[in-house]
Amino acid sequence: MTENYISLASDTALSDKKLNQWQQLGLHSYIKIAAIGAAFYLVFHIQIDNIVGRWMSDSSWSHGFIIPLFSLYFLNQSKHEILNLKTKPNYLGLLFVLCGLLFYPFNLIQFRFGYLNPLAMIATSGAIVLFLGGWKLVKYTWLPVSYLVFAVPLPDRYYRSITIPMRIWAASAAGALLNMVKDIEADVSGVLIDVYYKGQKFEPSLDVAEACSGMRLLMAFVALGVAMAYLHKRPFWQRLVLLLSTIPIAIFCNIVRVTVTGFIHVLIDPKYAQGIYHDVLGLGMLPLAFALYGAIAWFMSNLVVEECKLQPPKEDVVVRKDNTK
Repeated sequence: MTENYISLASDTALSDKKLNQWQQLGLHSYIKIAAIGAAFYLVFHIQIDNIVGRWMSDSSWSHGFIIPLFSLYFLNQSKHEILNLKTKPNYLGLLFVLCGLLFYPFNLIQFRFGYLNPLAMIATSGAIVLFLGGWKLVKYTWLPVSYLVFAVPLPDRYYRSITIPMRIWAASAAGALLNMVKDIEADVSGVLIDVYYKGQKFEPSLDVAEACSGMRLLMAFVALGVAMAYLHKRPFWQRLVLLLSTIPIAIFCNIVRVTVTGFIHVLIDPKYAQGIYHDVLGLGMLPLAFALYGAIAWFMSNLVVEECKLQPPKEDVVVRKDNTK
């Protein structure tokens, strides 16, 4: 009887022990995760291979490689809560999984809209989480799962419909800034900028190409902005402002890039506005974008002064004991 009591006490102590590392899950859990991952890849391997292939072949989507890493980082940030959850299956999640699996071939036959397939794949992964761990697990995994949307390339027609106005905005703004400089005259026509320096026209005209639209910077910076807004311990309205600020910051940085390219083209040498020099200038916009983002974050941090900081410090009160009695 004593031995049974000791054994029960030992099991209770183990069950009450808090898990702090992923390694503590045990071999059984890792086998389960591997089996689910293998089955998931078997069903969606065409979509996964297509997305990864697009990352490798199209530099506009090369940032897709880091998106899953951010998702894993988000999960790791909540590892203490996830590892110690008391979860139970939710069969509503199983229904969503079946809907996702049935939608995949239905879309191929009926709708034939390829962009929905990777979105259905991500939604199915979220449904699997709901089925296996319930809403408690979804609470800590909804962002890592939904964040994967940033890694899915947009359809070409939608991508071009967004980049064309961005190219026109960048050309118009760069042309206006170039016209402010003495001896330089810029004539903007759509995405083309004809530049005249001291009455002499430069050939060829500056073309704000698709790579200069700023779409690449916009997508990567918005994805990063979501991550930073999530990781910063701030009020909700400040996180929202930080997220929304990524769009004008990316557009502004691209205008700076096009304008600087124009000055290099006219005042230095056209060859330094092309090829690797052009790519290096694009990378140089990242520090500027981060600096602007950091300035907005700093401003909001100092915009609201906590009440405790405004109150004067309380004076120390010294109590003396009367020993005369």
